[in-house]
Amino acid sequence: MSFGVMGAHMQPQGHVQMMVRIFDYGQNPQAACDAPRWHVGPDSVLALEPGFPAEVIQGLQQRGHTVTTSAPTALFGGGQLIYRLAEGYAAASDRRKDGQAVGF
Repeated sequence: MSFGVMGAHMQPQGHVQMMVRIFDYGQNPQAACDAPRWHVGPDSVLALEPGFPAEVIQGLQQRGHTVTTSAPTALFGGGQLIYRLAEGYAAASDRRKDGQAVGF
């Protein structure tokens, strides 16, 4: 699989999230790319995109995390993925910014 999630210090966090969603949870590249993301900021504040269940947010707060749900969309980066399958390829492009995944 070739992929990248742009976004400065979000980049390694986004890469981990894509890998976990695809290889641990079996999501296809587009589902993994569309899923809500989290971001740990330099101040240790945990930013969550809309889409996380309220009980997850409450659970994180109960564990002592400072959580925000009002971070700008640009904070969560943008990615494209191309995944080689036995019968071809699956590509995905992020809704968070302009772009497309192209392979040949």
